[in-house]
Amino acid sequence: MSEFLSFLSLGFHHIADPRAFDHLLFVVTLCAVYRWTEWRKLLVLITAFTIGHSLTLVLAGFHILNVQKDLVEFLIPVTIVLTSVNNIWAKKAEGGTFSRSVSTNYLLALFFGLIHGMGFANYFTALMGEAGNIVKPLFAFNVGIEVGQLMIVSVFFGLYFLLAQWLKILHRDWNLYVSGLGAGGALVLILQNLFNP
Repeated sequence: MSEFLSFLSLGFHHIADPRAFDHLLFVVTLCAVYRWTEWRKLLVLITAFTIGHSLTLVLAGFHILNVQKDLVEFLIPVTIVLTSVNNIWAKKAEGGTFSRSVSTNYLLALFFGLIHGMGFANYFTALMGEAGNIVKPLFAFNVGIEVGQLMIVSVFFGLYFLLAQWLKILHRDWNLYVSGLGAGGALVLILQNLFNP
């Protein structure tokens, strides 16, 4: 296997790994407020998140940014709680969809992406050590993360589509359930970080 494919596989498995529960939970919570027909809006949001964590990954890969692991592990679940609260408080527009400012959400996703990127970056820099040329591995690792992230979004919306069609689940209920689940899982992670350092 080539170096590129090796790092692509590492990036993919890093986000698809059940131990990356916090990143999985964030992506799912980010999706919750959108209907499966609003995939274009979600694509804008996922792109912002991607830009944010890619930037952090690049900065850390070149040893420009170094953030304490404990702080990152605390901040990531905080972003999940904030996203959940934002989802639940989103006002419903006349057309039945949730009224959301795309530009505001884009900036929030970009900022939260910077924070989540620190979690990826710590893993990547530990993996690379003091290696010389990191451009190609860095690119491959980041592509792997994105492929994994798109897979998570696809599975999530596939499940939502099936439940909406078969069980006639209302979108409001779906959003409340998934956002509540996201907030609950994140609060558990915050408490673990605070009381089990």
